[in-house]
Amino acid sequence: MESTLKEMRNGESVLDMTDERGVGGGVGDIYGEDRATEDQLLTPWSFTIASGHSLLRDPRYNKGLAFTEAERDAHYLRGLLPPVILSQEHQEKRLMHTLRQYQVPLHRYMAMMDLQERNERLFYKLLIDHVEELLPVVYTPVVGEACQKYGSIFRRPQGLYISLKEKGKIFEVLKNWPERSIQVIVVTDGERILGLGDLGCQGMGIPVGKLSLYTALGGVRPSVCLPVTIDVGTNNKHLLEDEFYIGLRQRRATGQEYAELLDEFMSAVKQNYGEKVLVQFEDFANHNAFELLKKYGTTHLVFNDDIQGTASVVLAGLVAALRLVGGALADHTFLFLGAGEAGTGIAELIALEVSKKTKAPVEEARKKIWLVDSKGLIVSSRKESIQHFKQPWAHEHEPIKELVDAVKAIKPSVLIGTSGVGKTFTKEVVEAMAALNEKPLILALSNPTSQSECTAEEAYTWTEGRAIFASGSPFDPVKYDGKVFIPGQANNAYIFPGFGLGIIMSGTIRVHDDLLLAASEALAGQVTEENYEKGLIYPPFSNIRKISAHIAANVAAKAYELGLATRLPRPQDLVKYAESCMYTPVYRQYR
Repeated sequence: MESTLKEMRNGESVLDMTDERGVGGGVGDIYGEDRATEDQLLTPWSFTIASGHSLLRDPRYNKGLAFTEAERDAHYLRGLLPPVILSQEHQEKRLMHTLRQYQVPLHRYMAMMDLQERNERLFYKLLIDHVEELLPVVYTPVVGEACQKYGSIFRRPQGLYISLKEKGKIFEVLKNWPERSIQVIVVTDGERILGLGDLGCQGMGIPVGKLSLYTALGGVRPSVCLPVTIDVGTNNKHLLEDEFYIGLRQRRATGQEYAELLDEFMSAVKQNYGEKVLVQFEDFANHNAFELLKKYGTTHLVFNDDIQGTASVVLAGLVAALRLVGGALADHTFLFLGAGEAGTGIAELIALEVSKKTKAPVEEARKKIWLVDSKGLIVSSRKESIQHFKQPWAHEHEPIKELVDAVKAIKPSVLIGTSGVGKTFTKEVVEAMAALNEKPLILALSNPTSQSECTAEEAYTWTEGRAIFASGSPFDPVKYDGKVFIPGQANNAYIFPGFGLGIIMSGTIRVHDDLLLAASEALAGQVTEENYEKGLIYPPFSNIRKISAHIAANVAAKAYELGLATRLPRPQDLVKYAESCMYTPVYRQYR
């Protein structure tokens, strides 16, 4: 045998063979995995047609144990998988069983992110089929904790990180993303993550989570979604001193340096992806959020979920609540705790809806909407000292410092919290609302749950079960006086996925306020009598794909009406068209 092999080796023997193939002999180090090759340059090859090991590592095509016998033969998977074949439904059941074993919510989040990175279709199938259970895991409230600890749990990048180091070459950086046809970008600079403050580069969990919901709830294909974090530093001292922090270790850039980076980003996005790419600004601080909408609203297809999405979902809840409290929107008086981007955005959309219904000027509609900020009730005597976006809400009234005194003086029928500060709807405040109204409408919208202005249990208990309550983050049902109350959730996830789908499928080129009103009307129209009987002002999330289709259809219809839609001819049945455009995550068969 050895003599035969020696001839095949051109006279070389096992004993005298030189190691020309790499350290240790025998196997060429194609992928540069030996320590001896650490200083050598190598080429990271990829395959046009995924097969074998590469197929199992590609989350877009991997089906795990669901590959059939024929697929295992055709794609060189024999021996790479155990012999059992499990259907997607069986895999789903097994994974839900595993997820429910975790006691720590962050561990569930990490498990879901791991699944998304290895089997994309199974991740979305799981999220769609168990949306009410898993929505709080992949988004608020658990995503807040994930962002706080992002440096410690970071495993592999899930989006684009554009920092000050990339200034002058953002166009080239965008080309590094593997997908060329992008339709939705969610971008944050991490300065105001939920109610948690400046988390810098670690805010990436927000764009990743939002785009997961664009796909699961709105049916937007995952391949056309791009999460982006703009890293200009952080003013969070704890993060700057954290050895595991993954962002720039410097204080935030501001002024011209910040504006130039954002301007380069917006120009590069339009140049790379065209006029109809939707850019959603997410969790920017107030001073930048309003400025960005103002600057790019007429030149780009932009949307701020904190300002416009929150406003749309809250307006939908208010319109639906009229069935329970009676009267028209114009008959009610609104008091806000919090006058930032969410509070002023909601207030403005309420005023626009009232103006539209009553034919009165918007300025007149604003007079029944009052805002309280950290310094007290916003009144005309403060007009010169407050930020520009608060000025339309500075009405004639004597100054009031405390919220409870503002409730007693203004006598609102609706109390809305967007302060980002927990426990601010005290017992005294809620009891004052209950004394003024038979059915006080109380919306504690701040996220995550720890920052909610009050809990569902507090709202129902302090009003003796008379409150109509909704919150930003989910609360469990509350039992009071022998009756079970199911709190509503004014979650932006009701609006932005369907809103985005409507924009995309109609080829809309700009976001108009009327599109937000159309989304609100569609959502309010999905609340059923059965929901009202339970005191709910939002439909259950279990129907979210159907809800999103109706929102998309209503938004698209309004876009066509306003002349903003470019995809022609207009489909006859927009709801059916929306449903036909939706991504479905069932496994495909491979030939």
